[in-house]
Amino acid sequence: MGTHVIEAGFPANGEAEFEAVRDIAESTNTAVAGLARVVDSDVEAAIDSGVDMVHVFASTSDVQIEDSMHATREQVLERSISAVERVAEAGADVMFSPMDATRTDHDYLAEVVEAVDEAGTDWINIPDTTGVASPSRYAEMVSFVDERADARIDVHTHDDFGMATANAIAGIEAGADQVQVSVNGIGERAGNAAYEEVVMAAETLYGADTGIDTTQISELSATIEAKSDVPVPVNKPIVGDNAFAHESGIHAAGVIENSDTFEPGVMTPEMVGAERSLVLGKHTGTHAVREHLEDAGYDPSKEEVRDVTRQVKDYAVEKRRVTARDLHRFAADVGVEKASESSEVRT
Repeated sequence: MGTHVIEAGFPANGEAEFEAVRDIAESTNTAVAGLARVVDSDVEAAIDSGVDMVHVFASTSDVQIEDSMHATREQVLERSISAVERVAEAGADVMFSPMDATRTDHDYLAEVVEAVDEAGTDWINIPDTTGVASPSRYAEMVSFVDERADARIDVHTHDDFGMATANAIAGIEAGADQVQVSVNGIGERAGNAAYEEVVMAAETLYGADTGIDTTQISELSATIEAKSDVPVPVNKPIVGDNAFAHESGIHAAGVIENSDTFEPGVMTPEMVGAERSLVLGKHTGTHAVREHLEDAGYDPSKEEVRDVTRQVKDYAVEKRRVTARDLHRFAADVGVEKASESSEVRT
């Protein structure tokens, strides 16, 4: 699809994951990254896996330094510099993440960023590890880091407050060069910035050329949904079943006339490999019902459309899903004829 970097896994996590990362690195021309803590054995495992980039990370917020890493600020700084230098020495690209950056003391964050930048990191990732940033605050942090480092900036956002995609885009606006995403937003807790949301926002709202083949997004999403066994909510932006579905009579009528009336306009279902649909439910109007009946081969009169619409609404108000079979049943009740049956042949 044109994705620029694939972070394939954590090589030090065990033999199976090491082999998986190695196999991915060997089987694609896309740059592959491996994750590593600022621990010698992690760094060596990532280097040995043959990845193009090693993404090293260390906690920098006091709560994580003390209660997760069980270290001191000085030890974290020393280990971070050592890890960056080792990866650079091995000839792989280096990305460094000050984990929990958005809850890190700014003076200490600046000290770490400046130190790893001098040590030779190619990228500095800014993780909103617990999803506590807002777009404006996250943009300020990206600018703060960018002013203190020559390395390129990468962003990593979590969705605890539903702002992962907004924060990722705010980071790009503030000067970041790369954004970390996951398909369908899958990730720790509430998830990460969603691949499909960030790509389509960049492409359509900002006019950026991401290089991604967006027409494969729906297929990719469905593949990940099946492989991960994590269902995609029907109201998920871009890839949910309802993303381009219209039930409201006003919406459906407008979309039938011109899809730009009640869709973004800059983004169409075809752009992501999806299809538009008119959903039958309690808010359905006559325009959508006529469209469904005609698609099913009927030739309804205006009165028949009204009668079928009334049946659709009455049925759906009981929280029942209106299926194609139901529509045929309603049409039969009203006496709607098939298009071929209602036409006359004259000689």
